[in-house]
Amino acid sequence: MVESRDDCRIDIWLWRARFVKTRTLATELIENGVVRLTRNGQQTRLDKSSRSVRPGDVLTVVLHERVVVLRIEALGDRRGPAVEARGLYSLIA
Repeated sequence: MVESRDDCRIDIWLWRARFVKTRTLATELIENGVVRLTRNGQQTRLDKSSRSVRPGDVLTVVLHERVVVLRIEALGDRRGPAVEARGLYSLIA
């Protein structure tokens, strides 16, 4: 499967942005209902790891009993070092 350059699977993005250590853990987060996507003013609770995200989307994620709200700035091409991963998003709250 080839991804277009304007979107990315949410499990891959969470892994590239270093919010989780593995894509399996990303899938578990998503399936547990702790990831919400806001796009064009509409908020959706993500339920499948195959859902796509794009730059400009806002994610609300519950990590370690803490709510993190962030804007996706870039999709990334790989899981790089932490400095590179921090460039993929900006924290809102």
